[in-house]
Amino acid sequence: MNSPPPRAGPEPSAPGPDQAPDPDAVGVPVGRRMVLTMLGLGAAGLVAAPVLQRTLESGLGALADKDPTGLTGLLPNGGGFRYYSVASSVPSKSAADYRLTVDGLVDSPATYTLDALKALPQTRMVRDVQCVTGWRVPETPFEGVRLSALLDAAGVRPGAKAIRFTCFDGTYSESLTLAQARRADVLVALRMQDRPVSHSHGGPVRLYVAPMYFYKSAKWLSGITVTDSVRPGYWEELGYDVDAWVGRSNGRGDAPTA
Repeated sequence: MNSPPPRAGPEPSAPGPDQAPDPDAVGVPVGRRMVLTMLGLGAAGLVAAPVLQRTLESGLGALADKDPTGLTGLLPNGGGFRYYSVASSVPSKSAADYRLTVDGLVDSPATYTLDALKALPQTRMVRDVQCVTGWRVPETPFEGVRLSALLDAAGVRPGAKAIRFTCFDGTYSESLTLAQARRADVLVALRMQDRPVSHSHGGPVRLYVAPMYFYKSAKWLSGITVTDSVRPGYWEELGYDVDAWVGRSNGRGDAPTA
């Protein structure tokens, strides 16, 4: 049963024409209460905002994994990122079952577990992320192994000119020239935004090519193959530029990200 509403107390009397307002009697208790309430709400917002943001990102990412139309990319997301997948669904990989192969024109093909990649020297960089569709996420931290280090460990053979990247979604692919792949700002990324790369963002391991549009940073990375020529990737077969420098390709004039 609902309780009756509390009785309202008497309102403070208005001061007479010759009477100065009494600050202790007019408005101060209500004002103090309101200020404390606002401070409490503000503190609660600061605490809850990251949780809500992560929940929103996770939810949108899960939807995108099952949305081959790409329409989920039109949904708003406070983190600035949009989620795209060209496959109807993408399997999740745990640390126990993830593998990354390095093969092709190399002397020593290798297969890395997630733990093996974590044991290698890590590089952290903070750059803007620029999508060719127009959105930009400023100052995004990425951390991982320099691609050049994996290539050096494998021993690239003479005649090699390019790298082909494949992904465990079974559909996506990308490419870089050998010179591009050896840049210091190209990572096999294990961390993004100072936490492990989530499945929605292409984890547990993704490519990160800092100075190029974000479609070059292949998600769900599973294969690095050294080749004798550039093979256009998924979107490049559909008309995107193979050399995707931010601000100098795809007909766009965006500010460089690196």
